[in-house]
Amino acid sequence: MDEIRLLCKECIGEELYQIILSKAKGSKAITKVKIRPLLLKGRLMFQVSETKGTQIFHSNLNKEEVTERIIDYLNKDFSQAEFTSGKLWAMVLISKKGKITIKKKKQEMACQADLSHNKVKNYILPEGVPVPFLVDLGVQTIDGKTVRSRYDKFRQINRYLEFIADIMPILPTERRIRIVDFGCGKSYLTFALYYYMKILCKRDIQVVGLDLKEKVIEECNSLAKKYGYENLNFVCGDVVQYQALEAVDMVVTLHACDTATDYALKKAISWGAKVIFTVPCCQHEVNGQIKNELLQPLLKYGLLKERIAALVTDGIRANLLEEQGYQVQIMEFIDMEHTPKNILIRAVRESNPQKRVTNVGKMAQFLGVENTLQKLLKAEPTIDTGKM
Repeated sequence: MDEIRLLCKECIGEELYQIILSKAKGSKAITKVKIRPLLLKGRLMFQVSETKGTQIFHSNLNKEEVTERIIDYLNKDFSQAEFTSGKLWAMVLISKKGKITIKKKKQEMACQADLSHNKVKNYILPEGVPVPFLVDLGVQTIDGKTVRSRYDKFRQINRYLEFIADIMPILPTERRIRIVDFGCGKSYLTFALYYYMKILCKRDIQVVGLDLKEKVIEECNSLAKKYGYENLNFVCGDVVQYQALEAVDMVVTLHACDTATDYALKKAISWGAKVIFTVPCCQHEVNGQIKNELLQPLLKYGLLKERIAALVTDGIRANLLEEQGYQVQIMEFIDMEHTPKNILIRAVRESNPQKRVTNVGKMAQFLGVENTLQKLLKAEPTIDTGKM
């Protein structure tokens, strides 16, 4: 573990943004750990947040203590750790045989780590600081206070930006980042993405929002022009027909209805997009197909069938993305109490993507289903390796 100790020495300090430990070994009670710096009575400490089931437990350690805790985690509990600081990004991978692989990438991050202690109310877009698009969209008052009836939206926006912050180190730094948001709607999250990446993090980005509603597109373009947001454009159109860009770095599709998600994912795969974010919605297609004699005791109940079909749909999509060379995570977007459509699929393309076999096709056959993404990939199974 000497190389990991050296990495800790390089990264752990005031310039640390975060450390995330994941891929728990076996059936561990702790499924994820996040570490960030904070100031306690003027002293630099590091807050360790352990996720156990639906609960998060915090402890505050000094540099030496947190280093030993990380070593202990990687010895016993986790096989992956991601380090992000202002100068360095690194990924630690530990094989089943104990082989340690460390990938490093130097970087200059404009984003500053938040050293405040009150994590509960510590948002990327903080309360009390007016953000123009949040004011115009009715989420904040003119003095930056969050409108009570829109607080859930405020939390959702900040939760989304946490996901964006996690993948920032793997996006290009030497050229413009190209992003497409399919089904952007009123574009709360599109504006938030642009504001965070361009205004706060000073990255060179081009963002295109696509939606079928002409009036909504007109209003979004008007707001983008009002704020002087260069290279943020909204286009009225269908995901299936969109051809304006030859290559895209990040594809976002949030609450695209039913098979529109599949078309967006296929487009992202064809582009060789480095990052994909999708929050699927209205998974009707599989619900109309799913049929299995062994599962009939469950499927005979309409509500259960609908939920099983939705999970099967997203499970198929996630596995198909893995087969196309993506590392995939399925996460909770916002609390279930706000909406049942809260599953976010985050896919990050591997640096040297390899096709995998997941047996998802056999599962789909067992359930008597074939979703649109399966059909699209059958029609065009190979990926242009020049885009990888």
